[in-house]
Amino acid sequence: MTPRVLLLPGWLNSGPDHWQSRWEALHGDTRVEQADWEWPRRGDWMARLDEVLMADASPALLVAHSLGCQLVAAWAAHSRLTDRVTGALLVAPPDTERDDMPPQLHNWRPIVRQRLPFPATAVVSSNDPYCAPERAAEMVQQWGARLVGLGPLGHINHESGLGDWAEGRALLDTLRAA
Repeated sequence: MTPRVLLLPGWLNSGPDHWQSRWEALHGDTRVEQADWEWPRRGDWMARLDEVLMADASPALLVAHSLGCQLVAAWAAHSRLTDRVTGALLVAPPDTERDDMPPQLHNWRPIVRQRLPFPATAVVSSNDPYCAPERAAEMVQQWGARLVGLGPLGHINHESGLGDWAEGRALLDTLRAA
């Protein structure tokens, strides 16, 4: 059975020009909607992901951007539904432990650093304003994910000029085939 793709946007959601929104429109991927995008609570976001996975027993691939990456790590450490996930694409994980993070994200501390129970690929930029490359590499290693560096693409969002981001879709297809 082909896994469905669940999109996990970060803080403030992904706007219409973001590659996640474009994938939703182009490929029919499903966005996991959260009740509060402005003041995200880790436990609430984890519970919502569980709800979506319980509503449909088919396997899923998680595609997370920014805070969505932290959601995957926290959720995987606590959920009993991890066997429904066949893999995760983690794009631009933020360092929520940085002193300059907005107060809305302080409840995402500490970062959950347990090994993920499913295959994962993490995509990072060398000049992400929300995470130094060294910190990203450290998180990715602790999660047991494969690291893909893209060079200087900022936060790998709509401002990065990725359009439909075919390279990201190819990485997802590699995870799907694994």
